[in-house]
Amino acid sequence: MKKIAIIGGGASGLLCAIFCAKESSKVEIFEQNQRCAKKILVSGNGRCNITNTNISQDDFFSDNSSFVNDSLNHFGFKEFEKFALSVGLLLDIKDDGRVYPLSNEAKSVAKILQEYAKSLGVIFHTDTKITDIKGMMNKYDSVVVATGSEAGTHLGGNSDGQEFAKVYGHNIVQTYPSLVQFHLDSNVAKKMSGAKVDGEVTLFLNHKKDSTTSGDILFTNYGISGFAILDISQRASVALMNFEHVSISINLVPSFTSQKLSAHILKIAQNMPKFTIIDILVGLIPIKIATNLVEELELSLALTAQNLNTKMAKKIANLMTNWRFEVSDTHGFRHAEVSGGGVDTSEVNSKTMESLKQKNLYFCGEVLDVVGKRGGYNFAFAWASGRAVARAICVK
Repeated sequence: MKKIAIIGGGASGLLCAIFCAKESSKVEIFEQNQRCAKKILVSGNGRCNITNTNISQDDFFSDNSSFVNDSLNHFGFKEFEKFALSVGLLLDIKDDGRVYPLSNEAKSVAKILQEYAKSLGVIFHTDTKITDIKGMMNKYDSVVVATGSEAGTHLGGNSDGQEFAKVYGHNIVQTYPSLVQFHLDSNVAKKMSGAKVDGEVTLFLNHKKDSTTSGDILFTNYGISGFAILDISQRASVALMNFEHVSISINLVPSFTSQKLSAHILKIAQNMPKFTIIDILVGLIPIKIATNLVEELELSLALTAQNLNTKMAKKIANLMTNWRFEVSDTHGFRHAEVSGGGVDTSEVNSKTMESLKQKNLYFCGEVLDVVGKRGGYNFAFAWASGRAVARAICVK
């Protein structure tokens, strides 16, 4: 019977343990926290966006972009769905391809995976932090590093897996926070803290347009958050790491062009001459944003509609559709959902996830230099890479 040690009881580690145990291996999970699956439990705001029906290498960022293909081709959505159904984990598939547990609770995912692993005889060692990787290699037939990354440091995120890899001479691609909020070099943004819109964000790198995305945008006391921000955060985070200039443009009302918005403002002003400019704008955007936008343009908050001219309306419309902010930093690893960078995948077998530098040492999940977009892709790779390790170990 093969003795297998898995360091880390997250998504990739748990799935790897299950499939290894199904092949009658003796599997032990070593988890530094009091309980496993902490990141699963907080994922998707407690709902767990567990995977996606549409997965390709284009949904991932890595210095070796094709690395994900072998594992995802063997264990993509259909294979994961079959596994989930076999253990009673029913899935809720959304029109946009995102997949959640039918229970709508991340707790369901964590509980089912752990209970199934236990039923197969997997031994859990919680509150157990591994520091001696060579000692583990000497004691077990195979060792799986499924430690995750530095993301979510308050949940135990750290660089342990990278340090284990370094022991055997692995290169580490510089890590950075991803799916993370931004710090803005702006006092007005802080004054709008708590205000939220469904808008459009354009990312500029070194003053050149890079990408545009839409979704909710939330101003905070440190800068800005929301799904639209998370969706561009990987590109921005890498640019900041490389000391590039990063800025964003926010369109608060993407259903309008600047010209149409200006005409709308003037029309309301004409119809409601006693309205103040704030009265006009609150029909379009939250009052906290409207107030600060008017102050940013150095207009009077008491400006009445009858005194609003075309030039003023154009200035307001232009700022509402193209409000530029300088990005000074990300909100850091603690608040990041995932991390980019990690163990260099050119030194790992893409079919088996085995180290090319040390036999019987495997890596899976976020410890590797693979990070996905928002939408269940990071879980998809966690499942696929964990399954690849189990397949490799159990066919030896």
